[in-house]
Amino acid sequence: MKLQTKIQLFSCIFLLILIVLTNTAIYFLYYKLSTDSELDQLAAHTDTIITELNKNTEVPEKELLKAYVPNDGMIRVIGKDSEPILGTLTKNEAYSKLNSAFETSEKRTINKKIAPEHVAVISKPIIWDDGEIVTLQVSKHLIVLKEHMHTLFFVLMIASLFILIPTIIGANVLSRFLLHPIKELTQAMRENMKQGHWKKIDVQASQSKDELYEMEMTFNDMIDELQETFMKQEVFVSDASHELKTPISIVKSYAQLLERRGLEKPELFTESVQAIDSEADRMQKLVEQMLQLAKNQQKTDFVEVDFTSICTEAVKTFQGAYTREIRYDGEEDVLVLGNPDQLKQIVYILIDNALKYSAESIDVSLEISNQSTVILRVTDHGEGIPVEDQKRIFDRFYRMDKARSRETGGTGLGLPIAKAISQAHHGDLSVTSQIGSGSTFTFQLPFMKEAT
Repeated sequence: MKLQTKIQLFSCIFLLILIVLTNTAIYFLYYKLSTDSELDQLAAHTDTIITELNKNTEVPEKELLKAYVPNDGMIRVIGKDSEPILGTLTKNEAYSKLNSAFETSEKRTINKKIAPEHVAVISKPIIWDDGEIVTLQVSKHLIVLKEHMHTLFFVLMIASLFILIPTIIGANVLSRFLLHPIKELTQAMRENMKQGHWKKIDVQASQSKDELYEMEMTFNDMIDELQETFMKQEVFVSDASHELKTPISIVKSYAQLLERRGLEKPELFTESVQAIDSEADRMQKLVEQMLQLAKNQQKTDFVEVDFTSICTEAVKTFQGAYTREIRYDGEEDVLVLGNPDQLKQIVYILIDNALKYSAESIDVSLEISNQSTVILRVTDHGEGIPVEDQKRIFDRFYRMDKARSRETGGTGLGLPIAKAISQAHHGDLSVTSQIGSGSTFTFQLPFMKEAT
């Protein structure tokens, strides 16, 4: 069942139930008020009869009672044996079907057993002329009330139709209004899947800022994100293919050279093997870093990590591997929440990057800012990074100096991996640099607590 049909059906059924309950309440309330009014009037008429009987003792009771017989009812005087003393006084024998009953207290009832209409009955005990207590029973067939109830029933039915029909039309219009953006959304999704382009929903500027507007805007934002992600993926695949193509071409060229002249010139054999080995290492490193980049974008379990220990061990490792001055200044026992392997990797990437692009000393510092943020800074004193390149150095495969990067073994994936790790740890990685004065890479992540 379509959503539009569900909305219309629900609206109509809900309103129909509401109308039935309301009309039923109105119908029975009107009936109750009308019967109470009829009983009050009949009770007053009965009191008048009793008063006249007490006043006119010289007039025969039957003759006096005849003068007060209701047009649509009857009068009875009932003895203790529940039998009429004077018979049934009525203008229509059809009104005498009511059962007679002796009552010792006043009683008001609506008899619903006599068809085709209900009967209002007043029974009051009185003292008869012989001193005995008898029951004066006065009844009235509610013929007019029956007609009024029929009229009310038809009025309520017609009013219900006048309410229900516009409601059906309104539900149809409302469902179309509500489902139009959803249909556009569905159509856009289908076109995006079939045609492979990035179609967005046309959002009217004058549209009210309701949930449907937010849904359309969210969809358009999602399309923008998907388009950007897809473009990045295409660029990534293209760049990776380009990066792999160069070492493959070199390996293939040296292999062909060895095949043609390798046996004739031993020195050429050695050169070719070294070149092939070097380019194979580059390809292996490139593939490993691409896999690592994809892995770092997956969710990992975070644990309590001593970040100070990671930084000091990394500095000692590089100090032992390079004959370069690496100065370290950091706070003790700083704990963070994260993945220890990934945090170690980001420190290694930043220090290795500084060593590759600077021949001077390296400064590494670790501090806690405002007891909320851990800040790691790695500063080199090299040539610096131009402003136009600072925004792109975290892009995959981007290298400022491709020739120098090839000499140093750079693939253009180190800083993007570090950036991905920082984002996965709810942190940030940024760079500040001046030409001729060097660069400072700053890694920030939330501070957990100090070890005690």
